[in-house]
Amino acid sequence: MDNDRFISALDRALDRIVNFYSKKETELYDAMDTLMADMQSHASIPIAGSAPVSQNPLDQPSHRRSRSSSDFPRRESLVDDLPPNIISQNTADTDPEATLIHGGIKAELKRHTVDLFVLLSELKSFVSLNATAFAKILKKYDKITGNELKRYYTSNYVSKAYPFRTTTKQKLNARIQRTERTYASLAGGDLDAAVDELKSHLRERIVWERNTVWRDMIGQERKVQSVGVGEHKKVQLRFIGLVDKQIILQVVSLIASLAVFLLLLFQVELFPEVEQNRCFAILVFASMMWATEVMPLFATAMLIPFLTVTLRVMRSPDLVRLTAPEATKQVFASMFSPVIMLLLGGFAIAASLSKFGIAKAMATFVLSKAGTRPSRVLLVNMLVATIASMWISNVAAPVLCFSLIQPILRTLPVDSTFGSCLILGIALASNLGGIASPISSPQNIIAIQNMSPPPSWAQWFIIAVPLCVIGNLIIWLWLLYNYHPEKHTPQIHTIRASHDPITPAQVYVMFITLVTIALWCMAHSFEDILGDMGVIAIIPLVAFFGTGLLTKDDFNHFLWTVIMLAMGGIVLGKAVESSGLLHTIASHIQSLVKGLSTLEVLLVFSLLVLCIATFISHTVAALIILPIVAEVGSEMPDPRPRLLVMGAAFVCSVAMGLPVSGFPNMNAISQENELGKPYLKTKDFLRNGVPSSVFCMVCVTTIGYGLMTLVGF
Repeated sequence: MDNDRFISALDRALDRIVNFYSKKETELYDAMDTLMADMQSHASIPIAGSAPVSQNPLDQPSHRRSRSSSDFPRRESLVDDLPPNIISQNTADTDPEATLIHGGIKAELKRHTVDLFVLLSELKSFVSLNATAFAKILKKYDKITGNELKRYYTSNYVSKAYPFRTTTKQKLNARIQRTERTYASLAGGDLDAAVDELKSHLRERIVWERNTVWRDMIGQERKVQSVGVGEHKKVQLRFIGLVDKQIILQVVSLIASLAVFLLLLFQVELFPEVEQNRCFAILVFASMMWATEVMPLFATAMLIPFLTVTLRVMRSPDLVRLTAPEATKQVFASMFSPVIMLLLGGFAIAASLSKFGIAKAMATFVLSKAGTRPSRVLLVNMLVATIASMWISNVAAPVLCFSLIQPILRTLPVDSTFGSCLILGIALASNLGGIASPISSPQNIIAIQNMSPPPSWAQWFIIAVPLCVIGNLIIWLWLLYNYHPEKHTPQIHTIRASHDPITPAQVYVMFITLVTIALWCMAHSFEDILGDMGVIAIIPLVAFFGTGLLTKDDFNHFLWTVIMLAMGGIVLGKAVESSGLLHTIASHIQSLVKGLSTLEVLLVFSLLVLCIATFISHTVAALIILPIVAEVGSEMPDPRPRLLVMGAAFVCSVAMGLPVSGFPNMNAISQENELGKPYLKTKDFLRNGVPSSVFCMVCVTTIGYGLMTLVGF
């Protein structure tokens, strides 16, 4: 009975494939007939030696062989296969005007021939991919159920279906070869060169489609709203009709943000200076727009320089209000800071480690040593996610790790809880990895911007690495307590390490990466020569792009939205500081925390940041809170602003209590098994993410406080 249901589903899929193929085959073959007819219709163009011929090349006997260029006859032997007006191009005594007209027609025919070749090749790939799909599906079914259905169904149904018949494939190959010969006649007669050119067009089409699909996937992965919730609900509005509920909420949020902004701008005076009132209006407006995500975060960030200049909130060091031209110079000078260069350098390193398979090779090597015990495999995967976040950011790390664990997930029993436990562990460890290095998350870049002097990489590692290790151990023990993975899955399959040979490009990438990291760690020692870590970040950019290892496309794929968001945040911080608003707010907060020790102030800010960053973007929370934290710290009787800023930034990263709390969580809740059932639900994050956030925050405010004190913060 189960076989009957499965075969019925296969039959329906096979019918859809046959119908689609038949339709496309008819369309493409008709297009090819039209193309050949067009070529014959232009046989009357006055080119010497040409004569109209009524014979259709497609009706002639075919003498096609292998696609190898050495097997094809040269152009001179194709006379019987091609329209005579094409062959006559190389004759002398042509009429100039006719040649010009013919040239335009010829270019149009070449374009149509290229399009036809690409579509025919895609149709051939369609057949091949679906044949492979049937083979793999049947093999998997036989393996799970113990049947031997593959040979029976393939020989009796798949092989006999029209797209998979040998005669159908031969006919399609013949059409592709005829297209190649036709293009060769249009391109000058060199068949080898013509085939190479057609293949280059096909590669360009594949690359374009792959990039398009990848961008769409990335766009889906980075959606913050409605992750794991399902489709948006529709609401019936009078005079309008059905409207997406999400759009209504966005419109309401936009109206509310604008209303508050205008109210603060023109009606409310909370501060003594006009610059401070206007700057406060910008701060509240930007915060509301970021929190509600009425528009993309980076788009809101780009509004900040515009409002800062037009509302004239900037002041000079002697407290004189700057004119718009003067403010413009300061705003744009602050936007491209050394911190932005550090971010770009980090992106270049991450792109190189990913592109040349170094990150994946190192990860699979470590995972292959993890053994078969679920508890050990979980811990190793979490540590790999944290280490990967350290170098390729905590946005890319979970994507890499989730792809690596697919072989494990596919072999788990149906009732196993280990899949959910493993995915959640990687997500939480990736969030924690956001504190591991200065380039592992945008909030770290914002923290460095607010720390004077900025910490060295060595200082950062002394503080962050122990916190990452301890945090991972705590989260690991909590997950084992909640899921008991070994109870349902006593043993799992191991991940095999990559045995690909090391290439010179990989050696070069690792050398440049290690040199850059070493210089970052010793930045203060070379400050008189290199100036800042942002200058050191130029080394990987030039080393990788200058040698061609990274291309223009790789540069375009950098997370420019993050860079623009960081730029907008820098301008907002500069405006809040220049207008005097930061000092005023910090003074009020200072009066509230008066008498508290540095540790107590750190705990207060950590609780505040944890609450905010759980519900909104970690980066946005850092943009809003860290400048205030820095100012409060500098105004304390025992000024320790760098300690407070770094502690608050770390707490931003470990806020992971909800599915929307950071990209790793969003990616985790979108993971589904082979039946389309999600591994995680919101309650999994509430039961595990919230306690993990609290545990890690306690680690930051206790162990982290001691380590930061140890390094002199």
